Amino acid sequence: MPFDTGTSYRPGARFGPYAIRSGSRRQHQGRGYTLNWQINPYLSGSKVIDCGDVPVSAFDNELAMDQMEVAYSTLLNRPTANKDDNLAATKHLAKDRVEHPRIVTLGGDHTVVLPILRSLNKVYGPVSVIHFDAHLDTFAAYPGQDIRDSRVTHGTFFYVAYEESLMTNTSVHLGIRSKVTGIEDIEVDKTVGFQIISTDDIDDLGVPEIIHRIRKRIGDSPVYLSIDIDVIAGTPEAGGWTTRETKRILRGLTGLNWV
Repeated sequence: MPFDTGTSYRPGARFGPYAIRSGSRRQHQGRGYTLNWQINPYLSGSKVIDCGDVPVSAFDNELAMDQMEVAYSTLLNRPTANKDDNLAATKHLAKDRVEHPRIVTLGGDHTVVLPILRSLNKVYGPVSVIHFDAHLDTFAAYPGQDIRDSRVTHGTFFYVAYEESLMTNTSVHLGIRSKVTGIEDIEVDKTVGFQIISTDDIDDLGVPEIIHRIRKRIGDSPVYLSIDIDVIAGTPEAGGWTTRETKRILRGLTGLNWV
């Protein structure tokens, strides 16, 4: 989703999908076996399809939100390529008890999660969110942003999702380390439904305990994974996790009800 007009500081993320594809050109089944996972995902029975870029307006954010929601909903309701019920992963979670594709979305600024959650809600109802990020993204609104379309930004979309009842109250932030206005922002974050695991917790708790807390928090609910690059780097917030630490946590989350 090449969208970045929800950002408040540094645009350019609209070029993210192109950059990710360019950087992934060496990824293929001939060199896909991963030692830590002990699997070649290209040969695991799943079919991966690149659906291209969603055409979005760069001039009208409200229109862009609608365009992204329509695109995601359309893909989410496409039949899955694999018809083997033994490999079904989402059928038991969906309202219609039909297997739906699991979509990997490349941003784009983080605002793109709002139309995704709106689309997922139509199929699964409220979902939990595992959110890797330096920032909370649960602010009610930035100063002076009271009308509907300008309230939706890369720092407010989770609050809007809370207002629309798109999420459960069992979500979790990972890697938080940014400054906030005050303790009231943390209280709002709790109201939205998040538990915070900070950057320093990886030293104080260790990876196994972090994984345990995430799994306990999420339970059996449908869960959406959102990774902002600045959990590692990308914005001037010192002290991010390494790719190694992030990948270790992700490996510990296999078996959750991903949607």
